[in-house]
Amino acid sequence: MSAAEAVIEIDSLTKSYGKFPALRGVDLRVERGQVHGFLGPNGAGKSTTIRVLLGLLRADGGTVRLLGQDPWRDVVALHRRLAYVPGDVSLWPGMTGGEAIDLLGSMRGGLNEDRRAELVERFELDPTKRGRQYSKGNRQKVAIVAALASDAELLILDEPTSGLDPLMEKVFQDVIAEARARGTTVLLSSHIMAEIETLADRLSIIRNGRIIRSGTLTDVRGDARTAVHAVLERVPDPNDLTRLHDVRLEGNRLDVTVESDRIGDAMTLLTGYGLVSLTVEPPSLESVFLRLYEDEDAAHAAGGTR
Repeated sequence: MSAAEAVIEIDSLTKSYGKFPALRGVDLRVERGQVHGFLGPNGAGKSTTIRVLLGLLRADGGTVRLLGQDPWRDVVALHRRLAYVPGDVSLWPGMTGGEAIDLLGSMRGGLNEDRRAELVERFELDPTKRGRQYSKGNRQKVAIVAALASDAELLILDEPTSGLDPLMEKVFQDVIAEARARGTTVLLSSHIMAEIETLADRLSIIRNGRIIRSGTLTDVRGDARTAVHAVLERVPDPNDLTRLHDVRLEGNRLDVTVESDRIGDAMTLLTGYGLVSLTVEPPSLESVFLRLYEDEDAAHAAGGTR
């Protein structure tokens, strides 16, 4: 591809349903070989963006390039190069899981049979059961195995682990990491923040049809503070704690937050009181996500008062 090596390029994408603007100028870039997390609450525009990428919806405005092609005009060719897993998989009731995997794989030019067998075993899937016999989680497994057993260049995954238990979620994370190592590009939409934190090279957060933050996890965390929990030998002087934030002192137990670039200073301060135990928690993606939304709410409220 071009020097940019972009597998997904979306510029100023707009889409409305009647008078309701679902997408208000989305810009999104996913580079080859990356896992890109796509976050946002229900109604933010994630599913509409994904439907445009899959060629199921036609954009009203902006440009969309997928693997160098137009997803609306080149939908048939593109679907031989990508695999899609939705959050609620429907299977043919009378077809076995194994037959469904093979049929889905045939649409992409066939499957890697060794990988197929390995994935069936790792996901503990019984491929002889018929679609009507599967639980929601097992229907998800069928779609995941079909997607990952193919040699698709791009995986578009929209809440793919919905219905999976924690053990299977861990298997999913492992196989996605292996797919990335093979050079596969992944767009991963998920409500499971730990999944995004573990897998994503970059992420984008969408709200009200616009991308409000995009970058690495470090970029998105920005100036979010790190939480520090300590048990001290001696009760600290409250005057020494004024440089810290969200201070909560109960006896010799201290909970504070601190800017990431001042953790060293905080450790030096607390060490002077004798450390019995210490836990340092970098800002979670969930906390960053909620803070971004709170900041946006505050900005909208302020704008509405003018």
